[in-house]
Amino acid sequence: MTVLTLSRLQFAVTAMFHFIFVPLTLGLSWLVAWWEFKYVRTGNVLFLRMARFWGKLFLINFVLGIVTGITMEFQFGMNWAEYAKYVGDIFGAPLAIEATAAFFLESTFIGLWAFGWKKLSKRAHGLAIVIVAFATSLSALWITLANGWMQHPVGYTLRNGRAEMTDFGALVANAEGWLIFFHTVLAGFVCAGFFVMAVSAYHLLRKNESAFFKASFRTAAGFALVSSLLVAVVGDRQGVRVAASQPAKLAAMEAHWETQAGAPYTILSWPDAKNERNVFEFLKIPKGLSLMAFHEASAEVRGLKDFPAEDRPPVRPTFVSFKLMVALGLIFILLSFLGWIRSLRDKLESNPLFLRVLLFSLPLPYLAIQLGWIVTEIGRQPWLVYGVLRTSEGVSRSISPGQVLFSLLGFSVLYAFLGAIDIFLLRKHARKGPEEASR
Repeated sequence: MTVLTLSRLQFAVTAMFHFIFVPLTLGLSWLVAWWEFKYVRTGNVLFLRMARFWGKLFLINFVLGIVTGITMEFQFGMNWAEYAKYVGDIFGAPLAIEATAAFFLESTFIGLWAFGWKKLSKRAHGLAIVIVAFATSLSALWITLANGWMQHPVGYTLRNGRAEMTDFGALVANAEGWLIFFHTVLAGFVCAGFFVMAVSAYHLLRKNESAFFKASFRTAAGFALVSSLLVAVVGDRQGVRVAASQPAKLAAMEAHWETQAGAPYTILSWPDAKNERNVFEFLKIPKGLSLMAFHEASAEVRGLKDFPAEDRPPVRPTFVSFKLMVALGLIFILLSFLGWIRSLRDKLESNPLFLRVLLFSLPLPYLAIQLGWIVTEIGRQPWLVYGVLRTSEGVSRSISPGQVLFSLLGFSVLYAFLGAIDIFLLRKHARKGPEEASR
């Protein structure tokens, strides 16, 4: 394999593995902050126990996320040196702010929270976890603003063979980055909600600490329901943005080959990229795709044949990932709604089948989030910076395939080991259940 192929594979492996931990951190931090806020406000020891139990699982996940995230930025200098040289003036700014502001804020206050149970007042301790939750979202913001610039570059000029920033405000205000941010954070909230529901379902099936896990389940179900609905709303807005700024990506997401005004939406189809057609198409909604993409029934939707073959993203992985992500999103809305209604009516323990469904649905939000990033990143190909820098132009020129392969194998072994540790620790402490309240 070539250096380009191996570098793509290595970044995909490390990025996707790191992003196993990020969503749960984003969502669980706010849930733990809510439970501790409730404890500070009411003095109810149940909320204190909830903050401590779910907070322990949050800390395990947080630590593993830090370890796997550190290595990613080194790849910009090692495997993607030409990319770093070309866009470093722009891409470096949001990443530097993320590290010096958000990450340091997050790390400082998570230390105060983790070790300050008996050293800080209730209010100060509760404030610490609120700051941690805010900082995790702030960290996500700067990273997604950087990614948003890659999707839709703004506020720059090309000078001396590289991109140079001319308007930092344009980068910050880039709608592409903000939509990615809200979609990412809200998806993390859904992931955390289903994580808490799944662990709660496990204990409710065993009649263990019923009052504790019913309360946890009810909060998480409402959190997941609102978040999954908001993900759908933001996803709709992203679709409109993609149609305007990355029409080839939209065409690949829908396997749409022919440019057409009032384009129909096809519910069931299968793309054949080699022959530039779909093998089959069933259940078409007249003008549905135009409505979804432009909110206008007569709007023209460009087809893949409108773009040179070398400028098209890989159709099948983009198409399949998008369709599965949307299907899972609908499932999350349904399951969280049913869980919320049952928890309000105190009928969770009377339906063990439903609890088992939620228990085994735990991997699904993780899968949906990975599929979303596949759509975002593979759908942008063949561009590293859309319309500006091709992926093939960003790879380092001074490394060999053997060097990249060696580091890829090393990362894979290390990450598999870290993943096993994470699963072991989360499973161990989740099954153990909450401890008695103490400060």
